[in-house]
Amino acid sequence: MSGEPLEAAALDQLFREARSYNGFLDRPVADEQIHAIWDLMKFGPTSANQLPARLVWCKSPEAKERLARHASEKNKPKIVGAPVCVIVAMDLDFHEQLPWLFPHTDARSWFAGSEDGRKLSALRNSTLQGAYLIMAARALGLDCGPMSGFDNAAVDADFFADEPQWKSNFICSIGHGDPASIFGRSPRPDFGAFNRLL
Repeated sequence: MSGEPLEAAALDQLFREARSYNGFLDRPVADEQIHAIWDLMKFGPTSANQLPARLVWCKSPEAKERLARHASEKNKPKIVGAPVCVIVAMDLDFHEQLPWLFPHTDARSWFAGSEDGRKLSALRNSTLQGAYLIMAARALGLDCGPMSGFDNAAVDADFFADEPQWKSNFICSIGHGDPASIFGRSPRPDFGAFNRLL
């Protein structure tokens, strides 16, 4: 289903004026907003509807402190100071869910014998889902601070001990961004710099 182009204000909110925030205002993010983010991002396309992302929303002070222990010194305050910080992880056994997520064919068999193939596909598609998460949050009037800068293995051991096939990809703080926490926008080149139209 095709539609009309979004209004300029919507494009500004999603792209042109949106920023990655390093700090957040003291305004809560409700559980209903977290559910609403998922209810939008789940519609973003992934290969064969894999949906390999597994999300852990660290909202309580204890959960954020626990996550921050595994982050770089510069990232710790970005985690504990945000209303919520989500771990975007990937399930390396995502193929076990394909019989009901992609029932049109035996998609599970495409990945059953290839651990390397599953890792590559899980990374690619969970990263896509992480981008959808950011855009969904922005669409709902929230701001994001995506980051790496943490010990993936330590996060996995701490948060996914009961799900050893879940591996962290990146983390993202979400809330209402503090304008004082950002600097001037870095360059965004014109089309000709990085594109070829054949």
